[in-house]
Amino acid sequence: MKYGSKFRQCVVAMSLAGLSLLAASSALAQAYPSKPIKFVVPFGAGTATDNVGRILAQAMGDALGQTITVENKAGANGIPGADLVKTAAGDPYTILVTTSTTQAANVSLYKKLPYDPVKDFTPIGKIGETGFILMVKPEFPAKDMKEFLAHAKTNKLSYGHGSSGSLVSGALVAQLGGFDALSVPYKSIPPALTDLMGGQLQYAFADVGNAVTQMNGGRLKGLGVTTVKRAGKAPNVPPIGDTIKGYEVSAWFALMAPANIPADAAKKLADTLQAVLAKPEVKEKLNNAGIDMDVQNPAQLAKTIDAEIKKWAGWVKLAGIETQ
Repeated sequence: MKYGSKFRQCVVAMSLAGLSLLAASSALAQAYPSKPIKFVVPFGAGTATDNVGRILAQAMGDALGQTITVENKAGANGIPGADLVKTAAGDPYTILVTTSTTQAANVSLYKKLPYDPVKDFTPIGKIGETGFILMVKPEFPAKDMKEFLAHAKTNKLSYGHGSSGSLVSGALVAQLGGFDALSVPYKSIPPALTDLMGGQLQYAFADVGNAVTQMNGGRLKGLGVTTVKRAGKAPNVPPIGDTIKGYEVSAWFALMAPANIPADAAKKLADTLQAVLAKPEVKEKLNNAGIDMDVQNPAQLAKTIDAEIKKWAGWVKLAGIETQ
């Protein structure tokens, strides 16, 4: 009897401990987020990715009741930023504001990446898409893509790019347009536009948001957009594909968490993203930043990334870009 009593006491104690652990685990899950969240933007300030990140940091921070800070980790086509989030495996407080550059194009542009764009991340949701506009100075001797191609075939031109999207856009227009051009890399697109305005470059590809800002200010003019359709924010700029058959490049934006974060935290982030993207004021801000909405849940985003890796592989090959 004495032994049986101790055994029962032990069982009761273990049961209570188990219940306590379950309660603590549940409380932690319900408490997320219990501290500030960090959005890592793998490109510089003023880029399209930065604008998207800051818009969502404010909107999601308000919805979650926590501050969301933005850290820019620019350079090397977004690789350092993506790698930073990868190394935070299991941490739901470090989120990547990702793009087609970091999760798709880089797979074909580099022989070896320090991260796996699928295995090292948890999809949260897709936000939207944008294209790139071929930008030149107002005095450039071409008013459309036809005249640009004629000029490029008889003059040595240089162009700037600050992302994989702008790199592929430039290489592809030269390859399919039948001319040679010098490619000049930048950490992000805004510095390339600065050098374009200063005369160090003859043209550059800028995301629609940055391009429209420069066009509206009269500092640069746009000759063509890389998407199949005209951009909503730049309806007067025709698709490059109207002049160069088969030409198309588009970029997209999404949120990705590190791998192995708690399922409840992943769901909270995904649900919150979906909710804020449905708000008219958030849609308006993103549209003003040159983003065309294309919202996807985590499962849809996972399928998109698989498909986009293949698509960008085709674009990189078609553009004749050598893997680094």
